[in-house]
Amino acid sequence: MRMEDSKLPLSLRSNLMDMFSQIEREFENLYIENLELRREIETLNDRLAAEGQTFEGADLAKGALKTKASHSTSQLSQKLKTTYKASTSKIVSSFKATTSRAVCQLVKEYVGHRDGIWDLSVTRTQPVVLGTASADHTAMLWSIETGKCLLKYLGHQGSVNSIKFHPTEQMALTASGDQTAHIWRYMVQLPTPQPVADISQTPCEDDVDFSDKDEADGEIEGPNDCPSIRVATTTLRSHQGVVIAADWLVGGKQVVTASWDRAANLYDVETSELVHSLTGHDQELTHCCTHPTQRLVVTSSRDTTFRLWDFRDPSIHSVNVFQGHTDTVTSAVFTVGDNVVSGSDDRTVKVWDLKNMRSPIATIRTDSAVNRISVSVNQRIIALPHDNRQVRLFDMSGVRLARLPRSNRQGHRRMVCCSAWCEDNASCNLFTCGFDRQAIGWNINIPALLQEK
Repeated sequence: MRMEDSKLPLSLRSNLMDMFSQIEREFENLYIENLELRREIETLNDRLAAEGQTFEGADLAKGALKTKASHSTSQLSQKLKTTYKASTSKIVSSFKATTSRAVCQLVKEYVGHRDGIWDLSVTRTQPVVLGTASADHTAMLWSIETGKCLLKYLGHQGSVNSIKFHPTEQMALTASGDQTAHIWRYMVQLPTPQPVADISQTPCEDDVDFSDKDEADGEIEGPNDCPSIRVATTTLRSHQGVVIAADWLVGGKQVVTASWDRAANLYDVETSELVHSLTGHDQELTHCCTHPTQRLVVTSSRDTTFRLWDFRDPSIHSVNVFQGHTDTVTSAVFTVGDNVVSGSDDRTVKVWDLKNMRSPIATIRTDSAVNRISVSVNQRIIALPHDNRQVRLFDMSGVRLARLPRSNRQGHRRMVCCSAWCEDNASCNLFTCGFDRQAIGWNINIPALLQEK
């Protein structure tokens, strides 16, 4: 259509032409930068050809990264931005040194939930079992060695968003979309372990593309012979929204819950009474975590902050607010030392020193939003579950150690929601779960050389 035939007002036509011109200039600049980056890669490949090494990732025009459906930005502008990000992040990841790789072995898959698994945790007492919390309104306990469901909890009326185990007793704490948190006792007997099939150890690959084939929705069947519990020992009520997470304070006499009503609540376990309501976040909470040895709580929120609550002095509870991210803080967790590690939808993970929280001591930048992270107690390794189905491992100084293998035969096929370390089991020491309805147990072997760096 010619401009003189347009029915649009002149001012609107002028604005449109100006916007198209800006988009054309932006695309032209990106195109020129991509050409320059291609030339740089070709030069580097020529230099490394004698050593038998080449960098994969020279195709800078390949598809853009997936963005969350909730983003309502201009499709064309977003496509240009994500194409550039995809190109540059691919190149940067190729430049990272990989002189010694960790060995990551998929040991066991835990299949039985009928919807995505939001959270998982490992018991702190004997017998050591795996717990999972699912959107199918159930929580399950699993034998780590056999992959068999030992117990199913059916007490919630909504999605089960979190599961944590009591530090010394056989009790579980679950948080749900039904606006409650439940405490329930369990008794399980571990089955006799069966011979494990020989699975070849796989070095963790960083730059391998796999098929994205998903499993059909109707193919996963839940266990039919799993015993169940339908009634909670204790029900904690007082939230006005979804309870997204919950955790035990040190000693197990109190619990903290985090909710979409923008508050975290501290309860007395014996009386079920509300001790404190922790308010101050401007938007929905996403996670809460307690310190393993001190009366400290950290809460994270969609308001881009996380807060540190101090209950060590019974007469005073103080709070500190930390603005370290530019998007939703999906989780913040304590380590056994004096560190807090926070992850965010802004694609970064930051390590903080509790003694000086003014700025992070390490920042990890990734190519995808980061979900519920966990830190290994013994090896101090951070496991990062991503929206893009990857799980990456970093040390506390921000050095990348590995990426868990993912293919049609092993690994997650959809978003990975949570990771949890277990130092008390010889076969599996890392567990992950996601929207593909399964939890996976991994054996992670980090060479001593990498741990000492």
